[in-house]
Amino acid sequence: MYKPLLNKKWWFLILAAILSPIAALFFGAADFSPAELAQCVFSTCDKPVNQLIFWEIRLPRVLVGFLVGAGLAVAGATLQNITRNGLADPYLFGVVSGAGLGASIATLLFDSRFAEKLGLMNYLPEFSFTLALPFAAFLGALFAVILVQIIASKTFGSRTEHMLLAGVAVSFMLSALSHFLLFLAEPFAASKVIFWLMGSLARVEVWYAWVILPIVMISVLLLLLFGRHMDALLLGDENAKTLGVQVTRMRMMSLGICAALTACIVSYCGGIGFVGLMIPHIVRNWIGVTSRVVILGSVLLGGCFMVWVDVLARVALPDQEIPIGIITSAIGSVFFLIAMSKRQP
Repeated sequence: MYKPLLNKKWWFLILAAILSPIAALFFGAADFSPAELAQCVFSTCDKPVNQLIFWEIRLPRVLVGFLVGAGLAVAGATLQNITRNGLADPYLFGVVSGAGLGASIATLLFDSRFAEKLGLMNYLPEFSFTLALPFAAFLGALFAVILVQIIASKTFGSRTEHMLLAGVAVSFMLSALSHFLLFLAEPFAASKVIFWLMGSLARVEVWYAWVILPIVMISVLLLLLFGRHMDALLLGDENAKTLGVQVTRMRMMSLGICAALTACIVSYCGGIGFVGLMIPHIVRNWIGVTSRVVILGSVLLGGCFMVWVDVLARVALPDQEIPIGIITSAIGSVFFLIAMSKRQP
C-alpha cells in the first residue's frame, strides 16, 4: 500500500495540495502582497478590512473549496468502484439531485411566505435551519440511492453496470420535482435556491469547514480501511463472495458514505457536478487502479482542482463571480464525451 507513495507522482500531488491553497489566497477582489499575507497569517493585518477579508472570506473559502473537491472526488471514486463503471458520478447517479431536492424543500419550508401558502407555519419544528438543511439534503441523497437500487434491481436485474442508467433517470426525475417546487415558491426564495443549485463558494463561512472536515475524514478512513474489500468488488460479485466479502453490506455502506459526503457538500455549497467523474478517472489512469491509491489520489487532486476552479470563478469576469457548478459542468461534459468515446469498441 505504501510503496506507491515513493513515486514522484505522489510527491507532486502532495506538493500541489500544499501549495495550491496558499497560492489561491492571493486571488480575489482585494489584492494581498506576500508581506501582507504573511502578516495576516502570523500576526494581525495592517487594516481592519484586510483582517475581515482574509479571515472571514478568503481563507474559509479556500479551505472549504479543498474539502469540497476532495469529498466529491472520493464519492465519485467510490461509486465507480462499487458499480465497476468508470463513468459513475454522484451528479449522474442521482445523489446530487436527491440532495438538492431535500435541501430545496428545507430552504423553501423555512421561507415564511412559502410555508404560510402551504399552511405549514404551525407545524414547522423549532430547530435551527442550519441543522435542517444538511439533514434534509442527506435524506434526499439517501432517498435517491435507495430509489436507484430499487429501479436497477427491478428493471435491469442485479447487473451493477446498469445502475448508471437508473441513476440518470432518477436524477432527471428528482430535478423535475425541484423545479416544480421552485415554480410554486415566492420569486425571492426561488432565486436563492436557483443560485444555490448552481453551486458556489461565495457564501461559505469558517464553521462550514468544521462541519465538512470530519465527514470527509471519517469517510476516507473507512474507505481506506475496507480498501481490499472494494478491490474485491472490482472482480465481480461472485468472485468477491468467494473471497469472503459481504457484497450487499459493503455496497450499501459505500453508497451510504457517498450519500453522506454528497449531501453535506451539496447542502452548504450547492450542486457541483462532474468532479466525481473526472478526478478518479485521471488518478486511475495516471497513478494506479487499486482502491486505496484512487481514494488518496482523489483527495489530493480533487482538492487542488476545486481550489483552482474557485479561483477561476472569482477572476474570470470583472466585478462578477461565475457559479462553480457552471464551470465544472462545462469542463466535465467535455471530459465525459471524451471518456465515452474512448470506451467505444
